[in-house]
Amino acid sequence: MKIVDMFKIAVGFVLILVGLVGGLIPIFQGWIFGMAGLLILSKYFKSAQIFLNWIKKKKKVTSDGKQDDQN
Repeated sequence: MKIVDMFKIAVGFVLILVGLVGGLIPIFQGWIFGMAGLLILSKYFKSAQIFLNWIKKKKKVTSDGKQDDQN
């Protein structure tokens, strides 16, 4: 594994931690950082990829930006 890959994995975990902390602070949008961390980690960990696909399936967004609630 390259040093660049290890750095990306570390950044992914840090972003998820920032996202978790941001979920506890009401003025901080933590989900943005959590999703970015999941996107990075999904390239290296199958479990992160499965979780990200589950989230995408649950929250379908149409091309005009509106949420599709056909569950």
